Amino acid sequence: MLSASAATMDYVELARKFLDTYIDLDISLWVYRCLLPLIIAFLLPFVFVALIYISFIVLFIYKNYRQVILRSVTTDRNFWEFGRKLVAAIWDAHARLYHGYEVVGMENLPKTGPALIIFYHGAIPIDMYYFCARVILQKDRLIYTVADRFLFKVPGWSLIADAFHVSPGTVSSCANTLRDGNLLAISPGGVYEAQFGDHYYELLWRNRTGFAKVAIESKATIIPFFTENIREGFRQINFFRSFFLKIYNKVRFPILPIYGGFPVKYTSYLGKPIPFDPSLTPEQLQEKVALSLEELINKHQRIPGSISLGLLDRFPLFRRKTKTD
Repeated sequence: MLSASAATMDYVELARKFLDTYIDLDISLWVYRCLLPLIIAFLLPFVFVALIYISFIVLFIYKNYRQVILRSVTTDRNFWEFGRKLVAAIWDAHARLYHGYEVVGMENLPKTGPALIIFYHGAIPIDMYYFCARVILQKDRLIYTVADRFLFKVPGWSLIADAFHVSPGTVSSCANTLRDGNLLAISPGGVYEAQFGDHYYELLWRNRTGFAKVAIESKATIIPFFTENIREGFRQINFFRSFFLKIYNKVRFPILPIYGGFPVKYTSYLGKPIPFDPSLTPEQLQEKVALSLEELINKHQRIPGSISLGLLDRFPLFRRKTKTD
């Protein structure tokens, strides 16, 4: 009798859990259906707010960049000129409004002639997008850039690459770009540095000397480039890094999830130009450039980086002073 009673109790308990589950599901669906009109009613105003801010950005662009854009329309230049100026104006407006973006050391960038820009790669190289836009608008020069091959498999990227001269790049093609008198930007750390760097801002170049060979072959000047708080705007997840590293080493594809989009203060710094020195080997030149870039980082970056302090940097009262200030 005891065993039969226990079995009956088990069946009753199972039935109760079954009913509870479906009753909860029904209640959830009922609540969702009741609240759906209310949710829509509160979300729709945000659409109009978004439209207002889009209108603001368009007018901001027109007010601040109309002369640059109109000149590209009225002059008979290459096919992409107007499109580049328009896109650059959009990116520069976003940089100013969302990150208070500034550039220090723009005078180190030559007005004419070649220069190889070597930059630290954040989780997303949004600072290089901003900087390229600023140079197009202020210097009327286009920065050719080297990007990882995986990007060219992203839908729509080929059109952007065509307009802004982005390519995977080889030593010979990059050297030819510089010999033609252009500006060229390369991040020796590339996707590896983007994925596995952190808020301690260590260079992760893994003995790459390709950029040094480019500089030696083209006899180009090198300009180190770093953006303060670039790791605080976007970050990667910090757990299972060794697991993701093993996968990355096999597939050579960015697989570490990224989060962020925080409106921290971005300030890009152009270091002193490093002139061509025929006595240096690629390894020696790589070390010299790495030291120069590390000096920029140590001088201008709070280490370890902090998202909250990066946000406070937007306000002059809390703005961090450099070590030489």
